[in-house]
Amino acid sequence: MLRTLKTAALAIILAAGAAMAAPTIIVVSHGQANDPFWSVVKNGVDEAAKDTGATVSYRAPETFDMVAMSQLIDAAVNQQPDGIVVSIPDADALGPSIERAVAAGIPVISMNSGADVSKSLGALLHVGQAEFDAGKAAGEKLAAMGGKVGLCVNQEVGNVALDQRCEGFAAGFGGETSVLPTGNDPTEVQAKVKAALDSNEAIDTILALGASTAGEPSLEAARATGRLTNIRVATFDMSAGFLKAIEDGDAAFAIDQQQFLQGYLPVVFLSLHAKYGLIPGGNVPSGPNLITQEKAGQVVELSAKGIR
Repeated sequence: MLRTLKTAALAIILAAGAAMAAPTIIVVSHGQANDPFWSVVKNGVDEAAKDTGATVSYRAPETFDMVAMSQLIDAAVNQQPDGIVVSIPDADALGPSIERAVAAGIPVISMNSGADVSKSLGALLHVGQAEFDAGKAAGEKLAAMGGKVGLCVNQEVGNVALDQRCEGFAAGFGGETSVLPTGNDPTEVQAKVKAALDSNEAIDTILALGASTAGEPSLEAARATGRLTNIRVATFDMSAGFLKAIEDGDAAFAIDQQQFLQGYLPVVFLSLHAKYGLIPGGNVPSGPNLITQEKAGQVVELSAKGIR
């Protein structure tokens, strides 16, 4: 009986110790968890929390608001978590808050945007894709498909990462390009893209910077002009609807940055760092991967499940 009681007591102590050791991690992104793209990031965060046993909270401003996001980072620093994950769409606006976290001894990993500034701000590493390079790869592919006059649809003006995508697109495309600024409302995007196509019938290529917010509306705009068969439409990121269009031959391709990994890996890395002091030696590229017609069918189901 005494041995049984000792064993039970040891189990309780170990369980309590494990519970106390569970790291606390705060994720602060510029994208809301109800956004189609960011919901996949959030799914990755939740899966990592489940797999590691970490206590993780996901926070984001209600709109694309760098002042509000910096305040969320500051609030996270005040809680002294074991780690903070941040996206960095604007280093000038968010840099001081991130540096404050580092100065407080809190390990920081950046994800999604900010690969070019992450290290200088003191982050341990970045999980994401090089946005300029991804845009350049898209431009080169669209030029190889015969594109001559391109339109880059930017649905989140002020996000440096999206600016870099359009810049890379122009560099890779080589032909005439212009940037069309829009908002996040798909109806607005469709109207503005159609107006651009109507005003310049030479446009034969569209690169959207978000599948649901800009890619699908751009497709509908091209369809409304009656020139969809002559206009190459590609997008960053994926949605079930855009993937179906690729599979059907109505769209050119999607650029998959595997945003599930952008939510999942930083939480896993910070958990391992808190428990064992382990951390990868450099940035982790989650993309880009071009999803063309032959690949689209493979990821439609996973996209609908919120994984791709």
